[in-house]
Amino acid sequence: MASAKVAVVTGGNKGIGLAIVRALCKQFKGDVYLTARDPKLGEEAVRALKEQEGLSPHFHQLDINDLQSIRALGGFLKEKYGGIDVLINNAGIAFKVADTTPFGTQAEVTLKTNFFATRDACHELLPLIKPRGRVVNVSSMASYMALGRCSQELQKVFRSDTITEEELVTLMEKFVEDAKKGAHQKEGWPNTAYGVSKIGVTVLSRIQARELNEKRKDDGILLNACCPGWVRTDMAGPNATKSPDEGAETPVYLALLPNNAHSPHGELVSEKKVVPW
Repeated sequence: MASAKVAVVTGGNKGIGLAIVRALCKQFKGDVYLTARDPKLGEEAVRALKEQEGLSPHFHQLDINDLQSIRALGGFLKEKYGGIDVLINNAGIAFKVADTTPFGTQAEVTLKTNFFATRDACHELLPLIKPRGRVVNVSSMASYMALGRCSQELQKVFRSDTITEEELVTLMEKFVEDAKKGAHQKEGWPNTAYGVSKIGVTVLSRIQARELNEKRKDDGILLNACCPGWVRTDMAGPNATKSPDEGAETPVYLALLPNNAHSPHGELVSEKKVVPW
């Protein structure tokens, strides 16, 4: 079975994640895994795709906030498929605008999942990416907009081509601490926990691509961050301009870049076009 191809989508039981699974089932030549934190919700989503749409996704439990859960998935994929061909890191959260949770708490909770847990998933799963594999970290144009609202000093660091993962982690931790103290704006941060979490995802993607170039440049792996757009989901609400299937288009495009492609790599991509960072 190790020769079979496999694609994995985190946070795949609803919204953009589910739409990505649907598109991959139709376009990817291999097995597609829908993963979800709650096995009941994940298995229900898989069953609906099978019974209502005639597709054949597989299910595996994954909670990116649980290191053992990430490792269990990695071990399973390594044993059954010899690695991973396509990884789409889609799992994420956002507080509603009207939410009255204190900003410091919102910052801590949002970054815990969107940045730190996504980073954990990457640490465990990126070593399993097969040659000519594709990795897509679902970010947001909110990252680009939040970057523009950072201090000049922070913008310079986040745009640096030499920033390290350790430096990025330190900055993300600092944002959470500054937010808890109510000092984040004084320290040059924008007033958006979601936007900063997605700055983290975009910059992490740039760092990961650079490291792949250094360590595995002959493997032809392409890794990018992307913005699906403003999509009608539980997260973005009913007034958004895109359907989930439309939101899935750019992530799926990046996941299915042809074997001989050399770019994009280490970019933020929106509407299938590179956004200058």
